[in-house]
Amino acid sequence: MSRHPTTKWAQRSDRVFLTIELPDAKDVKLNLKPEGHFNFSAKGSDDLPYEFDLELFDAANVEESKAAVAPRTICYLIKKAESKWWPRLLKKEGKPPVFLKVDWDKWQDEDDEDIGFNDFDGMDFSKLDMGGADDEDIEDDEDDVVESANKDEGAKESKVEEEAAPAAAAAEEAKP
Repeated sequence: MSRHPTTKWAQRSDRVFLTIELPDAKDVKLNLKPEGHFNFSAKGSDDLPYEFDLELFDAANVEESKAAVAPRTICYLIKKAESKWWPRLLKKEGKPPVFLKVDWDKWQDEDDEDIGFNDFDGMDFSKLDMGGADDEDIEDDEDDVVESANKDEGAKESKVEEEAAPAAAAAEEAKP
């Protein structure tokens, strides 16, 4: 009997991201058909077979789709045949299988894509001066704070000594 690895998905108008979480996967087989049928099979680190078949909502462009097998995950970028948003990942309506989850790290709403959300129009944030402090400035500031605190302590000590002097003199006079 085979198992189903946790699989996350997200989409854009022109592609779907599938991330299969299976650490140390061996004998990985990925098959995508133009009509939108996706097959996965592999052996886990425990040598148990893992597999699933997904009938995607619509057709896919097999030639432009790509896969990457990493030590902890298998990532598959499915290029859609038509650039349009799918209402769901699978053709079949209803509750998706329990191993299939939304990838909120990659998720983007249809409305956000139109305005370029998460895209930032190629803006280079490194050129913006966001007001961070340099290490030297921090050290100088710390020295100023310590110096200021020491001055305040010295002032407090001398003030305490001044207030204590008359009380000590009065105590000396009161002795028989």
